[in-house]
Amino acid sequence: MTKEIYLSLGSNLGDRVKQLEEARGHLLEQVGTAGKVSRIYESEPWGYSSDHRFCNCCISVFTSLEPLPVLEAILRIEQEMGRRRNAPRNRGEGYADRSIDIDLLLFGDLQVNHPRLVLPHPALADRRFVLLPLTDIAPRILHPVLGITVEQMLQQCSDEGEVWPYGQPGK
Repeated sequence: MTKEIYLSLGSNLGDRVKQLEEARGHLLEQVGTAGKVSRIYESEPWGYSSDHRFCNCCISVFTSLEPLPVLEAILRIEQEMGRRRNAPRNRGEGYADRSIDIDLLLFGDLQVNHPRLVLPHPALADRRFVLLPLTDIAPRILHPVLGITVEQMLQQCSDEGEVWPYGQPGK
């Protein structure tokens, strides 16, 4: 059975836009067929300090795979694209600059609580840099746990980080 899944792509090292496009291509090769693609947004790093701004977008993919094989494909793609999960952390905080970051946000209306994967993504409602691009492609999708739409999550989001369309002046 095919499900529409939603992913967030982010990069703050190298040619950020090219990395997002490359990651999307790999996902389509390994996970499923093309769905929607949001605009690209820029933002300051979330959860740590860095001089490197992020480019982010959200995509949907139609897949017949189960969640854990999708996660394995994501981890493999990140590694092939130079992501080092054990990279040195920035200024002692929990996050680091990265060439690519792929997060599985929603997997249809599925709820998963596995040691390696929690769905929907547990921080989805708290990250403006994810909700804004997700609103571009799925404003009325319901969060299967919270019971509110992506658009409502964005309106209620307490994250005050600035997010702006790529190529426009930001902070």
